[in-house]
Amino acid sequence: MGALVSIGLVIVGAALTALGFVRARAPWGRYQALKAEDANIARYESWRGGLRDSGTTGASVAMDVLRRQARDGALIAIVGIVLAVVGISLR
Repeated sequence: MGALVSIGLVIVGAALTALGFVRARAPWGRYQALKAEDANIARYESWRGGLRDSGTTGASVAMDVLRRQARDGALIAIVGIVLAVVGISLR
């Protein structure tokens, strides 16, 4: 019985880890692209001499959403890793 639980935990952990990485990868890549674009705009505006509005923009809201989605995916992957480690240690 213990071996079945152990194998089950490892399989579920591996599946959650894969799911977490898949869910985190796309939002993290888009977040990095928006962050680079925002830094580029800031450099251009400072070069131009204009003042940058520090208010909330659509891009900043999108970056918050993407960061949250990437964090959620990473948490799923971490839970999967923990389950796999617990499953291995039960053997």
